[in-house]
Formats: sequence, C-alpha cells, structure tokens
Amino acid sequence: MENRITQLFNIKYPVIQAGMVWASGWRLASASSNAGILGLLGAGSMYPEVLREHIRKCKKATDNPFGVNVPMLYPDIEKIMDIIVEEGVKIVFTSAGNPKTWTPFLKNHGITVVHVVSSVKFALKAQEAGVDAVVAEGFEAGGHNGREESTTFTLIPMVREKISVPLIAAGGIATGRGMLAAMVLGADGVQIGSRFVASEEASSHANFKQKVVEAREGDTHLTLKELAPVRLLKNKFYTDVQELYSRSPSVEELKGLLGRGRAKKGMFEGDLDEGELEIGQVSGLIHDIKSVSEIVEDIIREFRKVKQELTST
Repeated sequence: MENRITQLFNIKYPVIQAGMVWASGWRLASASSNAGILGLLGAGSMYPEVLREHIRKCKKATDNPFGVNVPMLYPDIEKIMDIIVEEGVKIVFTSAGNPKTWTPFLKNHGITVVHVVSSVKFALKAQEAGVDAVVAEGFEAGGHNGREESTTFTLIPMVREKISVPLIAAGGIATGRGMLAAMVLGADGVQIGSRFVASEEASSHANFKQKVVEAREGDTHLTLKELAPVRLLKNKFYTDVQELYSRSPSVEELKGLLGRGRAKKGMFEGDLDEGELEIGQVSGLIHDIKSVSEIVEDIIREFRKVKQELTST
C-alpha cells in the first residue's frame, strides 16, 4: 500500500493515529507505530517534562517512526518545541495556529512537519509555509474544529484541487470503507482519532471509552464556537452549556462555565456528568473496545475487501 504518505513517514499503511488530548500517550502511540501506522503523542494535555517522559517511553516501546501533535495555543510552546528537538523527534503535527510560526524552526532541525487545517484557505497557507503535508479535517471530527463547518466529503476534494503536497483526510473516518472513500476523494492517507479512543491502549478513562461505544447517531454536537469549536457527547455539562446559550452569554460567561481542567475531568478522570467529552460523529460506528493491532487489522482488511469489490464490478 505504498504511496506518498507511507514514503513520507516510512510506515506500512497510510494511516495516522491522531494525537488527541488525554488519550494519546506513549502506549497508544507506540502500539500504533508497531501496527504499521504512524502513532502520535498528544502534547496538548502534557506539561513539557511529561511530554519528554512519554517521548522516551515511546522510543523504548517501538523501533518504528512516531511523532508528536502540538496545538500551537499551548502556553509552554517554546519549551515543548525545544524538548521535541532535544529528544530527536522526527515528525511533528501542528494545529490551532499559524504554520509560519514554527515550521521554519522545525524544518531547520530536520523534522517533517504536517499542519492540520479545516479549510482550503488555511491549507494553502500551510503549503506556503513549507509544510511537508496537510491534514484537512472535516466538521464531523471530535476535538477542535473549524468554524466553517465544512464536511470531510466536501473539504477533501476542494483542498486536493488547490494544493500539491500530500493530503491527509480527517473527520468521520473510523473504518476501512471510510478510509477508501477519503482516498477516492483525493486524500493520500487518513488520520483517525475517535476509533483509537476506544482502544485498550488509549490513556482515556474506561468510563469515557464505554460512553463512546454506547454513542449513537445524534449523540454529539459542535459547540463553544466563541472559544474554540469542540464536538461534545451530550451529558450534563453539555446541557449546562446549552442552557447558558439560551441566555445569550458573553465570552467571559462561557469561559467561566468551561473553567479549567474540564476536558481532563471527563476524558481522563471519567466524570461523565461534569466532564467535557470530546469525540467525533463517527462514534456512532464504534461498537467495541479493541487493541490497536486489532483495530488496524480491521481497517486494512475492510479497505482491501471493499476496494476489491468495487474494482471487480
């Protein structure tokens, strides 16, 4: 299954395990890399020295390539980038910021850089900044989304039409069938997040994993656009957010309700009432908790099966 993405990252399959907050520690990243895809550590929920520890443990657990996802809104971004260089990380995915800010620094240290975008406009800016590849993430995705609400089905072909660097599709992909669809639309590979939340190796809490498995169509909603758009499973906290919206709140009131540590409380500590539970719409297709190796095997098996069925008709 060799193509531009497998060649860029030196991996077996053109699949990236997303670097998600409170889920993507060294166990998930190393298991993903050992399964033949690219594992990513999620730096967004790690203090600098915690990230260093996870990088070192990941190195010991896999001989295959892995990377780090860095949201550029991170308050200790300079420390994070210095640690990435000091520890010899070779692949970095950046998000939530201007790619021109850190791409030259990372490239000067021989690091492959990928930037996550939600629109054609920002895909072009990322390419102009000199990134090696772009992740285009549709409205279906969990975590932080673009305000344009472009779906993956429309976003991928529009971005493909405008950029020449390798393109990775994200948002609403959890199966081999979804992977094939994204690549037919013009993607060179896919980034998968939600499916790996419901894996044995994810550092997310067992309560949250089970909630993802139980989710059905319509159980998530994109909200908090005034702060940073995020897709949430519906729970008490989500209901509190909607009640506050009914009173036309100020940004400060929304920040006050969100507070600090709300995502950690939900996804890492397992508080299903008061915690922020970030997950994608595709959670409705996730029905079990499996090991990473089993998940990757399922995805690739289905990808090949459906591709064969289509080409033989």
